[in-house]
Amino acid sequence: MTNEIIKNLLEALEVSPENVPLRLQVAGMLMDEKKYEDATVQYQDVLQRSYGNSRAQSGLAAGYYYQQKYSAAIVVYEQMQNNITVADQVLFIKCLIKEQSMEQALSNYQQVLALNPGFTDEEIDAHLRMPSATDTAMDDFDFGDDDEAYLMEKPSLRFSDVGGMEKVKEEISIKIIQPLKNPDLFKAFGKKSGGGILLYGPPGCGKTFIAKATAGEIDAKFINIGLHDILDMWIGNSEKNLHEIFELARRNKPCVLFFDEVDAMGASRSDLKQSAMRHVINQFLAELDGVESDNEGVLILAATNAPWSVDAAFRRPGRFDRIIFVAPPDEAARVNMLQALLQTKPVGEVDVKKIAAATADYSGADLNAIIDIAVEEKLRESMRKGSIQVLTTKDLLAAVKQHKPTTTEWFSSARNYALYSNESGLYDDILKYLKIKK
Repeated sequence: MTNEIIKNLLEALEVSPENVPLRLQVAGMLMDEKKYEDATVQYQDVLQRSYGNSRAQSGLAAGYYYQQKYSAAIVVYEQMQNNITVADQVLFIKCLIKEQSMEQALSNYQQVLALNPGFTDEEIDAHLRMPSATDTAMDDFDFGDDDEAYLMEKPSLRFSDVGGMEKVKEEISIKIIQPLKNPDLFKAFGKKSGGGILLYGPPGCGKTFIAKATAGEIDAKFINIGLHDILDMWIGNSEKNLHEIFELARRNKPCVLFFDEVDAMGASRSDLKQSAMRHVINQFLAELDGVESDNEGVLILAATNAPWSVDAAFRRPGRFDRIIFVAPPDEAARVNMLQALLQTKPVGEVDVKKIAAATADYSGADLNAIIDIAVEEKLRESMRKGSIQVLTTKDLLAAVKQHKPTTTEWFSSARNYALYSNESGLYDDILKYLKIKK
């Protein structure tokens, strides 16, 4: 019945195309029927005839959101700032979260809470509220025993478990491992234990793995920190959380403090529209400097897929003064990875060297994906034949053809930075990997 009504109203619009209230009614009915694409067409038509119509803007943005066109929705919501409702703000925040604009999402959520202190949303809270934060917002934040157990682990991995990455392991060793193993020698040269290393490279190439192996190599505690462990919707609490995490590391020396996706916390301050995240970055810099506390014995590793988005202040000596490119595994490393990944699978004749030779530029995550594809195909075959069918070289090579290296897109962006924004030589390793002479 509803579809028939919509059909009749659309026919009426053909006769009276300038009837904005009728078009808005039709668009709303299409939204109710979850025909979001058709609804957005109607809202766009309204805005062409009635520029700045707040009801049409709200509907258009919501239509984009439900079509998962988050960037388009954000553009509309930003145009609505003077007429935005709480319901609009909620969808706006969800779009920002989907696009990883966490600092802006947090700022907008604070505005919603200022107007509606009791407001909660399960999806938003899962991203913007710390698991350990309480509803007594301005109470001093402190880690209890449960939080320490939640944050800390003691990895059993060693460098010997890491295939390839010889240059990376050597850099980490001389910077933060050997000073702990040979303190008197390094003290004679005025070198302290501790310090920071920033690992960068394509996703899935083992940055977190090498960080855990570093902790295992020196039998140290390991704390893996993500943005969600720090950000708090209440002004000032994020800085407190960050300080307490560093204090936790200082109380458990030697300790490896690993910040994953540090570009989310260390974005260029000049790029930030809001002040909230700038305060967090300044706190981060102060903690790295150890102005009020001693960081000796605290080994700070960070990883990023976008080093060009990290504030230059983080690269100052004494902070992340070693910046190491973590490339996709070389052929020898791919052989080791494939052997390890295939150990628990039913395998027949597999020439891992042949597979490794066919997977140049593949990350460790890509290799795992290839094996998953081949395994799924073998499961289907095994169910058809009623017995376990083992993996072969042919199966894995067929999977390689189905899965292209995910590093390609990353290198496409990185190449431009290495060629045109590389005055300090920071990205020379990318040019070397790509065999580009500048």
